[in-house]
Amino acid sequence: MPPACAGRRPTASRSPQAPPTGGRRVGSVDATQQTSGTPAAPLDVQVAGLGADAVDYLAAWDLQREVHAGVVAGERPGTVLVLEHPPVYTAGKRTDDHERPADPGGAQVIDVDRGGKITFHGPGQLVGYPIVRLPDHVKVVDYVRRVEEALIHTCTDLGVTTARVPGRSGVWLQADDRGPERKIAAIGIRVSRGVTMHGFAINCDVDMSWYDRFVPCGIADAGVTSLSRELDRDVTVHDVLPLVERHLRTYLAWTPYDATPDYEPRPEPGRAPRIEILTPASSA
Repeated sequence: MPPACAGRRPTASRSPQAPPTGGRRVGSVDATQQTSGTPAAPLDVQVAGLGADAVDYLAAWDLQREVHAGVVAGERPGTVLVLEHPPVYTAGKRTDDHERPADPGGAQVIDVDRGGKITFHGPGQLVGYPIVRLPDHVKVVDYVRRVEEALIHTCTDLGVTTARVPGRSGVWLQADDRGPERKIAAIGIRVSRGVTMHGFAINCDVDMSWYDRFVPCGIADAGVTSLSRELDRDVTVHDVLPLVERHLRTYLAWTPYDATPDYEPRPEPGRAPRIEILTPASSA
């Protein structure tokens, strides 16, 4: 298997500067507009680069660190960087050698410090890096579940029914006549000094052939899909972005707060997974 390229810095497609606080908002959604009555989270949502301005992964990682330092120091509000990447495979801490692509098709393979295994980022996939301080009473698992819930509601808005699979992170579709159980959005995070890094990726109109080169997230018994594939029409990152922003503001507002219920372990092989939607109490 080819080695990961963590030590090699490619030429950046775009080398962004840390966006200023109070910068351009995404879409036209008012920060106080909610679907659940929950107060809006004070998030500074910043477009780091989409389309022709897709951001090289290592340049974006540097930008994450810069913003993270500002949030830790209390010099920046919680910030969500949204962007696309040129094709790249990123390998989390739990990635096994056999899960890496034998032929990455010209894309780099980069080892990263988030949890989880290996995944793909590329054009047609909306990537979000929420860099937010978690309140002391909020468990990391609850943060992950609320990001999932924001993406579940985004899919619902577009006409795709998704949910969680117990024992697996991300957002999933249940097996049906269109295919097996399949993932439409991946999540991998790191929390350092009480502030989150890394984040999520939701497949909009990404070229799905990139997923044929490796074992996505180390899960060999399920598939991967996109919004465009499920809806049989083009769904772009620009279509998805304002929906994601609105729901992140809802679910990352931590008042009121109830801990997320525990989930049953992953079913034993041979037993169908139980797909379920568990909505945080604050969205009721």
